[in-house]
Amino acid sequence: MSREDPYSVDAAKQAEADGHLGEWVTSFLSSPGSDNEALAAQLAFAGASFVGPVRLALDDLHPLAGPADHDFEIPVPAREWDDEVDAMDESLARGWEPPPLLVSYREGHYVLEDGNHRHDALRRAGATHTWAIVAFWDEAARADFSARPEQGEPSPPY
Repeated sequence: MSREDPYSVDAAKQAEADGHLGEWVTSFLSSPGSDNEALAAQLAFAGASFVGPVRLALDDLHPLAGPADHDFEIPVPAREWDDEVDAMDESLARGWEPPPLLVSYREGHYVLEDGNHRHDALRRAGATHTWAIVAFWDEAARADFSARPEQGEPSPPY
């Protein structure tokens, strides 16, 4: 008997359908896999709203964290970064489907809030798109996002 991953894309889709996507995001961010309780609290305190999972192009996402030898807001020691991403690369090769990335929609841009390592691993694996949950800090951002034309997106390899 297989047990469904509570942080899979399908689980996030079900949470959205049930009207519980915000709770799903908070639970995921607080889980050991994400370990991002501070972001969960910040989103909850700000009253953020969410849409997703949706397909987004990896090239449209602006990462906040990355190897310290590059210009990122949150530098991570290169060895630590590479070890995490290499482990994810191996998991992707074995068929792992990563949880959706969490991006915020700010002034027409997608900012990667959680999933910087997954983003890099997907890119290295040759993916062009990924599943993401979009967070909105205010209703104006949500309205701007909703007004954007739909983009044709290829079927995901992940």
